[in-house]
Amino acid sequence: MVIIPARFSSSRLPGKPLLSIAGQPMIQHVWIQATKSKASRVIVATDDLRIEAAAREFGAEVCMTRTDHTSGTDRLAEVADLAMFTDEQIIVNVQGDEPLIPPEVIDQVADNLALCADAGVATLCEPISSVTDFQNPNVVKVVADRYGLACYFSRAPIPWPRDGFEEGRSCASRHIGIYAYRVEQLRDFVSWPVAPMEKQESLEQLRFLSNGVQIHVSTSIAKVPGGVDTQDDLNAVNAFLNPTESAS
Repeated sequence: MVIIPARFSSSRLPGKPLLSIAGQPMIQHVWIQATKSKASRVIVATDDLRIEAAAREFGAEVCMTRTDHTSGTDRLAEVADLAMFTDEQIIVNVQGDEPLIPPEVIDQVADNLALCADAGVATLCEPISSVTDFQNPNVVKVVADRYGLACYFSRAPIPWPRDGFEEGRSCASRHIGIYAYRVEQLRDFVSWPVAPMEKQESLEQLRFLSNGVQIHVSTSIAKVPGGVDTQDDLNAVNAFLNPTESAS
């Protein structure tokens, strides 16, 4: 099952889910990619009537949620309660600003969680070979153990190479922000206070680790393009999906 949280407000791109990409609203592209996965159900979760109307127009199932959520994870938890999902069900959170999300990684993260009984959450990563990315605090790093369970997520460069970073030979990994959750852990998440290390790093996945919930991590089987955060990102996706019009 996939839930796509989508909100209208965005400091850099107001109305982002409804911005046009190759003649369709961005949220429609995300929904189309999600429906190509093996998910039994794809739900758009929003608190905005304009997004609801657009999503229903292209045939999506929509769940209206409260307006006071501080994160997409909180919105997912409300959908799980409204739809009366069982604690054992698995939900994949697909961000509403990722119109190029590969369907196979949606399946990968859901399957990984289903196969890992010790984990309550699953996510993905990819190798880092650039020193610039390794040192960039906007590139979130993750360290996992030999069993594929996360030890820590950080904006800091981890694991730190004591003897120097050799480009292309680092064991560092960039976290990819797609998650699968067991519903039980979603419900727990919204009941817990913000964890100190979560607040310090501004990374909400650290709330799970702080409360003893294991997070499964594996290398993505497909390249996951970045989401749309700026006008330049939007232009790039438009150029990719509609190169003829972009060149004219």
